[in-house]
Amino acid sequence: MERKFNAFKGERRSGGPKRPASPRPKQSSLIIGRQPVMEALNSGKPIERIYMLRSATGDIIPQIKEKALTGNIPINVVPVEKLNGLTQANHQGVIALTGQVSYLDLQDVISHVIEQGETPLFLILDGITDVRNIGAIARSAVCCGAQAIIIPDKGIAALNEEAMKSSAGALEKIAICRVNSLLKAIDTLHLNGIKVLSSEMETEIKLYDCDLREPVAVIMGSEDKGVYPALIKASDVLFRIPMAGNFESFNVSVAAGIILYEAMKQRTV
Repeated sequence: MERKFNAFKGERRSGGPKRPASPRPKQSSLIIGRQPVMEALNSGKPIERIYMLRSATGDIIPQIKEKALTGNIPINVVPVEKLNGLTQANHQGVIALTGQVSYLDLQDVISHVIEQGETPLFLILDGITDVRNIGAIARSAVCCGAQAIIIPDKGIAALNEEAMKSSAGALEKIAICRVNSLLKAIDTLHLNGIKVLSSEMETEIKLYDCDLREPVAVIMGSEDKGVYPALIKASDVLFRIPMAGNFESFNVSVAAGIILYEAMKQRTV
Protein backbone atom coordinates (compact mmCIF):
# COMPACT_ATOMS: atom_id res chain seq x y z
CA MET A 1 0.00 0.00 0.00
CA GLU A 2 1.38 3.35 -0.98
CA ARG A 3 1.84 5.96 1.69
CA LYS A 4 0.90 9.58 1.12
CA PHE A 5 2.76 12.71 2.07
CA ASN A 6 1.54 14.96 4.85
CA ALA A 7 2.76 17.60 7.24
CA PHE A 8 4.97 15.16 9.14
CA LYS A 9 6.88 13.81 6.16
CA GLY A 10 10.12 15.61 7.12
CA GLU A 11 13.11 16.14 4.92
CA ARG A 12 13.37 14.63 1.46
CA ARG A 13 16.09 12.09 0.82
CA SER A 14 16.59 12.69 -2.90
CA GLY A 15 18.58 15.48 -4.45
CA GLY A 16 20.99 15.95 -1.54
CA PRO A 17 24.19 14.36 -0.38
CA LYS A 18 23.95 10.73 0.63
CA ARG A 19 24.12 9.91 4.30
CA PRO A 20 26.96 7.69 5.39
CA ALA A 21 26.15 4.03 5.96
CA SER A 22 25.01 3.09 9.45
CA PRO A 23 27.99 2.31 11.65
CA ARG A 24 28.60 -1.27 12.72
CA PRO A 25 27.32 -1.92 16.26
CA LYS A 26 30.01 -2.01 18.93
CA GLN A 27 31.01 -5.53 19.91
CA SER A 28 30.04 -4.71 23.49
CA SER A 29 26.44 -4.18 22.31
CA LEU A 30 26.27 -7.66 20.74
CA ILE A 31 25.34 -10.95 22.38
CA ILE A 32 26.89 -13.64 20.21
CA GLY A 33 25.82 -17.27 20.05
CA ARG A 34 22.72 -19.32 20.81
CA GLN A 35 23.18 -20.02 24.51
CA PRO A 36 24.32 -16.47 25.43
CA VAL A 37 21.26 -15.07 23.63
CA MET A 38 18.98 -17.53 25.41
CA GLU A 39 20.52 -16.63 28.78
CA ALA A 40 20.05 -12.91 28.05
CA LEU A 41 16.39 -13.52 27.19
CA ASN A 42 15.85 -15.51 30.38
CA SER A 43 17.49 -12.82 32.51
CA GLY A 44 15.28 -10.06 31.10
CA LYS A 45 18.22 -8.08 29.73
CA PRO A 46 17.01 -5.33 27.35
CA ILE A 47 17.37 -6.57 23.76
CA GLU A 48 16.68 -4.35 20.76
CA ARG A 49 16.40 -7.18 18.23
CA ILE A 50 17.74 -10.60 17.29
CA TYR A 51 19.45 -11.46 14.02
CA MET A 52 18.98 -15.12 13.10
CA LEU A 53 20.32 -17.16 10.20
CA ARG A 54 17.61 -18.27 7.78
CA SER A 55 18.72 -21.89 8.00
CA ALA A 56 19.20 -21.97 11.80
CA THR A 57 17.94 -25.22 13.32
CA GLY A 58 18.28 -27.06 16.62
CA ASP A 59 16.34 -27.48 19.85
CA ILE A 60 17.23 -24.04 21.23
CA ILE A 61 16.07 -22.10 18.14
CA PRO A 62 12.32 -22.56 18.81
CA GLN A 63 12.96 -21.60 22.44
CA ILE A 64 14.67 -18.37 21.38
CA LYS A 65 11.82 -17.59 19.00
CA GLU A 66 9.17 -18.26 21.65
CA LYS A 67 10.97 -16.18 24.28
CA ALA A 68 11.45 -13.32 21.81
CA LEU A 69 7.77 -13.44 20.88
CA THR A 70 6.75 -13.32 24.53
CA GLY A 71 9.04 -10.34 25.12
CA ASN A 72 7.91 -8.59 21.92
CA ILE A 73 11.49 -8.63 20.61
CA PRO A 74 11.72 -8.57 16.81
CA ILE A 75 13.70 -11.29 15.03
CA ASN A 76 15.34 -10.40 11.74
CA VAL A 77 15.90 -13.50 9.61
CA VAL A 78 19.08 -12.75 7.66
CA PRO A 79 21.69 -14.38 5.42
CA VAL A 80 25.02 -15.46 6.86
CA GLU A 81 26.73 -12.44 5.28
CA LYS A 82 24.79 -10.14 7.62
CA LEU A 83 25.93 -12.03 10.71
CA ASN A 84 29.51 -12.26 9.49
CA GLY A 85 29.44 -8.52 8.94
CA LEU A 86 28.54 -7.96 12.59
CA THR A 87 31.22 -10.18 14.10
CA GLN A 88 34.05 -12.52 13.21
CA ALA A 89 33.30 -14.70 16.24
CA ASN A 90 31.44 -18.01 16.03
CA HIS A 91 27.89 -16.70 16.12
CA GLN A 92 26.14 -20.07 15.58
CA GLY A 93 23.56 -18.32 13.45
CA VAL A 94 22.24 -16.07 16.24
CA ILE A 95 23.24 -12.57 17.36
CA ALA A 96 21.29 -10.24 19.64
CA LEU A 97 21.65 -6.47 19.75
CA THR A 98 21.36 -5.19 23.29
CA GLY A 99 18.94 -2.38 23.97
CA GLN A 100 19.58 1.03 25.47
CA VAL A 101 16.09 1.25 26.97
CA SER A 102 13.64 -1.12 28.63
CA TYR A 103 10.30 -1.43 26.87
CA LEU A 104 7.05 -1.30 28.81
CA ASP A 105 3.62 -2.77 28.16
CA LEU A 106 1.24 -0.18 26.71
CA GLN A 107 -1.73 -1.11 28.89
CA ASP A 108 0.46 -1.04 32.00
CA VAL A 109 1.66 2.46 31.10
CA ILE A 110 -1.88 3.71 30.45
CA SER A 111 -3.07 2.31 33.77
CA HIS A 112 -0.13 3.84 35.63
CA VAL A 113 -0.64 7.30 34.09
CA ILE A 114 -4.33 7.27 34.97
CA GLU A 115 -3.66 5.98 38.50
CA GLN A 116 -1.25 8.90 38.98
CA GLY A 117 -4.13 11.26 38.21
CA GLU A 118 -2.53 12.48 34.97
CA THR A 119 -4.17 12.99 31.58
CA PRO A 120 -2.50 10.78 28.95
CA LEU A 121 -0.42 12.57 26.32
CA PHE A 122 1.30 9.99 24.14
CA LEU A 123 3.17 9.99 20.84
CA ILE A 124 3.00 7.25 18.22
CA LEU A 125 6.03 7.07 15.90
CA ASP A 126 5.23 5.59 12.50
CA GLY A 127 8.29 4.48 10.54
CA ILE A 128 10.71 7.19 11.67
CA THR A 129 14.15 5.95 10.62
CA ASP A 130 16.42 8.83 11.62
CA VAL A 131 17.75 8.25 15.14
CA ARG A 132 18.42 11.96 15.59
CA ASN A 133 14.78 12.76 14.93
CA ILE A 134 13.70 10.16 17.47
CA GLY A 135 16.11 11.59 20.03
CA ALA A 136 14.87 15.13 19.43
CA ILE A 137 11.23 14.00 19.66
CA ALA A 138 11.89 12.27 22.98
CA ARG A 139 13.55 15.40 24.33
CA SER A 140 10.54 17.56 23.40
CA ALA A 141 8.17 14.93 24.80
CA VAL A 142 9.81 15.01 28.23
CA CYS A 143 10.04 18.81 28.25
CA CYS A 144 6.35 19.16 27.44
CA GLY A 145 4.99 16.54 29.81
CA ALA A 146 4.20 13.61 27.51
CA GLN A 147 4.25 10.32 29.39
CA ALA A 148 4.95 7.74 26.68
CA ILE A 149 6.20 7.08 23.18
CA ILE A 150 4.74 4.15 21.23
CA ILE A 151 6.87 2.55 18.52
CA PRO A 152 6.44 -0.46 16.21
CA ASP A 153 8.83 -3.39 16.43
CA LYS A 154 9.84 -2.98 12.78
CA GLY A 155 10.43 -0.12 10.36
CA ILE A 156 11.84 2.30 12.89
CA ALA A 157 15.35 3.35 13.87
CA ALA A 158 16.96 1.43 16.71
CA LEU A 159 17.05 3.26 20.01
CA ASN A 160 20.82 3.04 20.13
CA GLU A 161 23.60 5.15 21.60
CA GLU A 162 23.17 7.85 18.95
CA ALA A 163 19.47 8.12 19.72
CA MET A 164 20.25 8.35 23.42
CA LYS A 165 22.78 11.09 22.78
CA SER A 166 20.37 13.04 20.56
CA SER A 167 17.70 12.83 23.26
CA ALA A 168 20.07 14.22 25.92
CA GLY A 169 18.99 11.31 28.13
CA ALA A 170 15.25 11.89 27.59
CA LEU A 171 14.75 8.33 26.31
CA GLU A 172 15.56 7.16 29.83
CA LYS A 173 12.99 9.48 31.38
CA ILE A 174 9.90 8.56 29.35
CA ALA A 175 8.02 5.28 28.95
CA ILE A 176 8.76 3.54 25.65
CA CYS A 177 6.16 1.01 24.50
CA ARG A 178 7.14 -1.28 21.61
CA VAL A 179 4.21 -3.01 19.89
CA ASN A 180 3.93 -5.44 17.01
CA SER A 181 1.05 -3.50 15.45
CA LEU A 182 0.32 0.21 15.65
CA LEU A 183 -3.27 -0.48 14.63
CA LYS A 184 -3.69 -2.79 17.62
CA ALA A 185 -2.08 -0.13 19.79
CA ILE A 186 -4.69 2.35 18.58
CA ASP A 187 -7.40 -0.16 19.53
CA THR A 188 -5.91 -0.33 23.04
CA LEU A 189 -5.84 3.47 23.26
CA HIS A 190 -9.47 3.69 22.16
CA LEU A 191 -10.53 1.08 24.70
CA ASN A 192 -9.01 3.31 27.37
CA GLY A 193 -10.77 6.44 26.18
CA ILE A 194 -7.72 8.00 24.51
CA LYS A 195 -8.32 9.83 21.24
CA VAL A 196 -5.85 9.43 18.39
CA LEU A 197 -4.87 12.47 16.33
CA SER A 198 -2.99 12.62 13.05
CA SER A 199 -1.94 15.28 10.58
CA GLU A 200 -3.54 15.65 7.17
CA MET A 201 -2.62 18.60 4.98
CA GLU A 202 -6.03 18.82 3.32
CA THR A 203 -8.08 19.08 6.50
CA GLU A 204 -9.54 22.37 7.66
CA ILE A 205 -8.97 21.73 11.36
CA LYS A 206 -5.93 23.56 12.68
CA LEU A 207 -3.73 22.25 15.47
CA TYR A 208 -4.72 24.96 17.95
CA ASP A 209 -8.41 24.20 17.35
CA CYS A 210 -7.94 20.66 18.69
CA ASP A 211 -8.74 20.01 22.34
CA LEU A 212 -5.44 18.65 23.62
CA ARG A 213 -6.53 18.86 27.25
CA GLU A 214 -8.31 15.52 26.92
CA PRO A 215 -6.49 12.17 26.76
CA VAL A 216 -4.76 12.06 23.37
CA ALA A 217 -2.12 10.21 21.39
CA VAL A 218 -0.61 11.91 18.34
CA ILE A 219 0.79 10.00 15.38
CA MET A 220 4.07 11.32 13.97
CA GLY A 221 4.75 10.07 10.45
CA SER A 222 7.98 8.99 8.83
CA GLU A 223 10.58 11.43 7.57
CA ASP A 224 9.79 10.82 3.90
CA LYS A 225 6.45 9.04 3.58
CA GLY A 226 4.18 10.46 6.24
CA VAL A 227 1.55 8.65 8.29
CA TYR A 228 0.44 5.29 6.93
CA PRO A 229 -3.06 5.57 5.36
CA ALA A 230 -4.51 2.82 7.58
CA LEU A 231 -3.41 4.79 10.65
CA ILE A 232 -4.92 7.97 9.21
CA LYS A 233 -8.20 6.08 8.76
CA ALA A 234 -8.08 4.80 12.36
CA SER A 235 -7.52 8.30 13.77
CA ASP A 236 -10.30 10.19 15.52
CA VAL A 237 -9.17 13.68 14.51
CA LEU A 238 -7.18 14.92 11.52
CA PHE A 239 -5.50 18.31 11.82
CA ARG A 240 -2.86 20.42 10.14
CA ILE A 241 -0.13 22.70 11.41
CA PRO A 242 -0.66 26.12 9.81
CA MET A 243 2.37 27.57 8.02
CA ALA A 244 3.05 31.16 7.02
CA GLY A 245 4.69 30.36 3.70
CA ASN A 246 4.03 27.97 0.84
CA PHE A 247 6.64 25.41 1.81
CA GLU A 248 6.36 21.64 1.95
CA SER A 249 6.41 20.74 5.63
CA PHE A 250 8.12 20.84 8.99
CA ASN A 251 10.78 18.35 9.91
CA VAL A 252 9.12 15.61 11.96
CA SER A 253 10.95 16.45 15.19
CA VAL A 254 10.09 20.14 14.79
CA ALA A 255 6.45 19.24 14.14
CA ALA A 256 6.44 17.10 17.28
CA GLY A 257 7.80 19.99 19.32
CA ILE A 258 5.11 22.34 18.01
CA ILE A 259 2.32 19.88 18.80
CA LEU A 260 3.63 19.01 22.23
CA TYR A 261 4.09 22.64 23.18
CA GLU A 262 0.53 23.42 22.11
CA ALA A 263 -0.68 20.54 24.29
CA MET A 264 1.34 21.78 27.25
CA LYS A 265 0.06 25.33 26.75
CA GLN A 266 -3.57 24.19 26.68
CA ARG A 267 -3.08 22.05 29.77
CA THR A 268 -1.45 24.78 31.83
CA VAL A 269 -3.62 27.76 30.93
